[in-house]
Amino acid sequence: MRRTVAEHRAAVAGLLRWSSGYDGGAPELLPLPGALGRALAEDIAAPVSLPPFDNSQMDGYAVHADDLGAPSALLVAEAIPAGSVPPPLEPGTAAPIMTGAMLPDGAAAVVPIERADPAQFHSAADRAAGPVTVRLPGGIDTGLFVRRAGSDIAEGETALPAGTLLGPAQLGLLAACGVGAVRVRPRFRVLLLSTGDEVAEPGTPLAPGAIYDANSTLLEAALREAGAEVARHRLLGDDPAVLRDAFDAIPSGSTHLVLSTGGISQGAYEVVKQALADSSVEFSSVALQPGGPQAHGTISGIPFLGFPGNPVSALVSFEMFLRPALHRLTGIPAPRPVLDAVLVEALESPGAKHQVRRGLYRDGRVALVGGPDSHLLHALAASNCLVHVPVGVAALAAGERVELTLTGPEPADPFAVEDVLVLEDAGTGPATTDGPGTG
Repeated sequence: MRRTVAEHRAAVAGLLRWSSGYDGGAPELLPLPGALGRALAEDIAAPVSLPPFDNSQMDGYAVHADDLGAPSALLVAEAIPAGSVPPPLEPGTAAPIMTGAMLPDGAAAVVPIERADPAQFHSAADRAAGPVTVRLPGGIDTGLFVRRAGSDIAEGETALPAGTLLGPAQLGLLAACGVGAVRVRPRFRVLLLSTGDEVAEPGTPLAPGAIYDANSTLLEAALREAGAEVARHRLLGDDPAVLRDAFDAIPSGSTHLVLSTGGISQGAYEVVKQALADSSVEFSSVALQPGGPQAHGTISGIPFLGFPGNPVSALVSFEMFLRPALHRLTGIPAPRPVLDAVLVEALESPGAKHQVRRGLYRDGRVALVGGPDSHLLHALAASNCLVHVPVGVAALAAGERVELTLTGPEPADPFAVEDVLVLEDAGTGPATTDGPGTG
């Protein structure tokens, strides 16, 4: 059956929601460094206020409320370093205070050192010789350069709600609040397997007619980056009986999803299709290029997804279907940024399909990298976005706008269009079928 991209995305999200058994489970207690990239299992209330006390925003002089009016010469009191508890400030005095130091009782403002006369602190020798004074300007506003206690967050307020994805800024906030460990949602577990008599493990000798397995590494990295826990099955050949045995041997409750690549298209040796012929798994054709052949369903109650065997098709399938479903279910990963950009060159697309091209985006422009074929891993590695050509669009001219999903950082230096286009496979025209190399 033929599905739209939206229909299959909804089907994958529903499969994981209703059949994966993932409900958040028992949370894990982790120290802050180990919680990077995880999602909070519960609300975190601030155990202290930030700042916990009124403190100085500048190096300067703490000034008493009675001395904020006319310019005045004030007696210099004892200096207040950060980390100390100062005595109350008396009227007619000004205390040298460092950035972040606690404001003394009676102080109402801080005058930066560069606005004082002299514009530098008195030395220890000056102070030892006798009382010293400082002249400060008048018209100082109450609260000038004072950080009030709780101005960032008050004690007891929610610092981070449940489900928050913990990045450096969030972990820094928790550390500032004195939180040393947090409860996070458990990882979503995926069993990953790859099929094909022709595939070999990287690092082993390559026999004639064989290729190295890129899909397992590609998808494991994508899944781990998306916050999942991945177990890799050994490579499986094209024997349906062996594959059925592998499926039957999966312990109940050991995984939330079984994900395979290859063996689901229209060829004569589609091992996954043969092994699951009598199961509830649906084998669909999605109006997507690359990534048209898809499979989804359950095996012994465990959700199953089958992606095409070509590496680019497998990754596009992950980005289009599985990554959004993981976000909806677990809160991880964060959604990809979706941008609007100007095409550097023209493109053609099968009008009946949603085409996904690899591109290099910078400063509002996107250059296509490689052709539409699904075996072009070098082009995939050189790209930082997926360019979307929707159903109903057969061609776009240079200068027209396209929607893209940003998958990597923008290049640091401006790119020359000719440098990008050198990656194009001159022999690859715009494909219009899901034949070999385009699935």
